[in-house]
Parts: sequence; structure tokens; C-alpha cells
Amino acid sequence: MFMDSCKSNKKFPHHLVIAAISFLLLFAAPLSLLAEDKAQEKESLIILRQMGKSLAKIAEKASPAVVSLEAQKTVVREYQSFENSPFGDQFDPFGDDFWNFFYRRSPSPRQRSPRTPQRKKDVTTAKGSGFIISADGYILTNNHLAGEAEKLNVELADGRKFTAKTIGTDPDTDVAVIKIEANNLSYLELADSDATEVGEWVLAIGNPLGLSHTVTLGIVSAKGRSGLNLATYENFIQTDAAINFGNSGGPLINLDGKVVGINTAIVGPGGNIGIGFAIPINMAKSIAEQLMKGETIERGFLGVMPQDLEPELAEAFGLKDTKGVLIPEVTEGSAADKAGLKHNDVILELNGEPVESADTFRNRIAMFKPGTDVKLTIWQDGKRKTVTVTLAKRPPTDELMGGGPAAVEELGFTVRDLTDDLASRYGYEGQSGVIVGTVEPGSQAERVGLAPGALIKEVNQAQVHNTKEFNEAIEKAKEKGSVLFLVKRERYTFYALLPLPKK
Repeated sequence: MFMDSCKSNKKFPHHLVIAAISFLLLFAAPLSLLAEDKAQEKESLIILRQMGKSLAKIAEKASPAVVSLEAQKTVVREYQSFENSPFGDQFDPFGDDFWNFFYRRSPSPRQRSPRTPQRKKDVTTAKGSGFIISADGYILTNNHLAGEAEKLNVELADGRKFTAKTIGTDPDTDVAVIKIEANNLSYLELADSDATEVGEWVLAIGNPLGLSHTVTLGIVSAKGRSGLNLATYENFIQTDAAINFGNSGGPLINLDGKVVGINTAIVGPGGNIGIGFAIPINMAKSIAEQLMKGETIERGFLGVMPQDLEPELAEAFGLKDTKGVLIPEVTEGSAADKAGLKHNDVILELNGEPVESADTFRNRIAMFKPGTDVKLTIWQDGKRKTVTVTLAKRPPTDELMGGGPAAVEELGFTVRDLTDDLASRYGYEGQSGVIVGTVEPGSQAERVGLAPGALIKEVNQAQVHNTKEFNEAIEKAKEKGSVLFLVKRERYTFYALLPLPKK
């Protein structure tokens, strides 16, 4: 119509008509794009608001089932005075007591000049989290919180306070079940953690640094993390949801509002740096069910110390694929020995499923009950074959580590032989000694700097090469009432002196 009008008007120049049309075309497209961008921005904001509200609803629904936990224990401490301390003879403000209070792991040893130690009984308090898993008051948390507590104080989101009873603990997975006497409680449902995928959104709820019911958001960063020396069986979910001291025992929740893991540990000396670890709820669920029934946790035992199959090793054994685990040694008389497994064998499959790594293989074997028959596909003498193994009962951790129960009671730690695999893992190639296994929290061993993975090279200035020599040296040391260790831990080598009960 505009063109017709222009044509009928002889006074309207033709070139102006063309200019007007060009002007309209020039600015129509940007205006259209601008309108489209604003519409998309508005739509994006709507989606973000909806997501925020959804997360808020998840947190609001889950929070009443998350509890604040305070664990109390009486310990005998040695207070030492230190030369040149402006705080006097009773307290070193930046000594072991400081580090043990704020951090689960004690720092690297430092050189000091202690005077005569003084003993004193103290009530120590550890604060953490837990979450209710049944309407009648069963609570899941960490063993390192509840395991040795003499008293457990629980506070709910509504301010109610209870004294909890310990139902059962499993130090090997760091799982504990406690209970409060209450009914009609809010509780959390448990998800299938095996179905959780890397990249999924998760929320962590807990009481970091005493700040009740703190909610943080992140993603699942990785699965199947192990080798952290936090527990005997490790298969951690890694997350970047902010986790700090006090989050231990709290839930890691998916977008369905269900628990996928128990928040357990962080990497770093002083707080969140975006690397936190949670026990997969499938592992914890199996343990919790047995503990709630009053059953003793029994695990299957094969009798081998598996080793990851690196590409070079796979080639050396005539294999093209690195899936599987190598058997350097078979325990005499074990289930593996009875089934015909030998050192130099490679285990390829467990019950028809590929074996990915040594840690996951150990975890899978441990999930079976003693007496269970499992099928192993192995590579033996250059041939693939399948054998059936009847699993035995796994011995206590202390016995496997070679220290025996007495090591925990008298020294506060256990030891194990230094294998090639452990030497490679901790950087002790070409050295001799025994590896520290578990260390009792609050013990003198912990206070003098011993930690899982440390290497004890000498006992009373004599070299030790295995747990047998170590135990013999400890027996001799009892005559003196003390024992001197030469210890290597990370980059440090230092002496540690511990008292022993005399014979």
C-alpha cells in the first residue's frame, strides 16, 4: 500500500522511497533480535528462579531429618611445657592439642624441646552431623564421630535435644548407627548411589563449624575414589559441594531429595577447597541394616592382596586389556589357595563382571558374606579359565595388618608389611621398614606424629624389615618401658618415643 501511495504521488521522489525502505529494513532486524534476546533472558531468569525454588523446597523438606551431633570422650592428655613459650609451662598454644582439636589429621612433626610431661584427664568434644533414617529415631553418621564416644548428644532442627544410644559401628567403612527415643520423626529416604552420575547436582546439609543446618550446593565430581587412608574400604563419592569441619556424618542429597552419600572428609588442612568425600549410601545401607538387626559385620575373604594391572604389567603377562588385577601372593590355606589360584594369576572378572581396579575388587569381595560361592575368571599360565571360590571370613583388621590387638592397646596404632605396591604408593621405593596402618584418635602415637602411611624404619635403633621383626622388637622394648621409633612421614624423618607397660 505504501508503494502504491508513492507511485500515485508524482511529487514524491523515487530515490527517497528506496531510502525509506532501506532504513526500515536496516533497523527492523536488530530490533527483532533485541526483543528476542530480552525474551530469552526473561525465560532464563524464570528457569533459574524455578530451580532456586526447587532447591529451597528440597532443603526445607530434608532439614528436619538432619541432626546436630556432639560426641564426648574422656582422654588422658600429656601436657608438656616448652622452652621459650610466652604462655608459661602448662600449654603450648600451637602444639599438638591445638591441631588435634581443629583437624582430624595431625600436622607434620616439628622439632621441640619438651620438659617433663604432666598427665591430666580431659573431656574432649567432637561436633558433627547425622541424619534420621526411620520415624522411630535411627540415625546414620560416621564411626569417627560416634565410635568411641562415651556420650552422644543429639539436637533436632526444632531444638529438641536427646541423648543417643550407639546401636553399632563399623570402623572399616566409617559408618555408625545411633538411636534416639522418639517417634513420628521426619526421616530421609535412601537413593541408589550406584545410579548416581558424575555431574549430577547434589546438596550437602550439616553443621559445619557449629553453624546448624547449613546447606551447600555442588555436583558429583567423581565416583569410586580410594587410596585416601580414611577407611579400610573406600569407594568415595567426590563432590565440590562445600564441606567443612562439622559436616561429617551429614547427608549428601540428590535432586529427588534422597540421600546418595554420607559426608565424611575433606582434602586440605583447614576447610573446604572444593574437594569433599562421601560414603556411597549403598555401602552404608548394607552395613546399617546389619547393625540395626544386632548382627556382627562379617565380610568375605579371598586371601590375596590384589595389585592394579598397569599397561606395562598387562603386556608382560600377555594381556592386551588392562582391566583386571594381578595377584603377587596367595595366602597359604586361604580360600584362593584352596581354589587353585596362584601368584602371577590375573583376576579378570568377578561373577561375570569386569574387575576395574584392586580397590573396587576388594570392596566387592568384602560385600559378600563368608561361605558365599563366587565365580572368578582368571588368566593363568597364558590361558583364560573360570574357577569357583568359597569365600572365608575376613580376619580382624589388626590381624591382617600384622600388629595384633596388643599394638592398638599398648601403642595406639597397627602396622603392616611394606609391599612393593605400598612402597610405590607412598614413595618408599628402595627402603625397608613397616607401614603404619590405623592410628587410634587421641593416642600418644597420634600426638607424636604417627599417621596412616608413615614408615617405621627402626625400633630402638635397630632396623626392622617386616611385622614379625617389629613385634619381636616391641616385646624386647617392654623390658625398658619405652620404645624409640625412627619414622619417615612424607618429606620428614624423625624420632618418636612412646612409653610401654613393663613386663
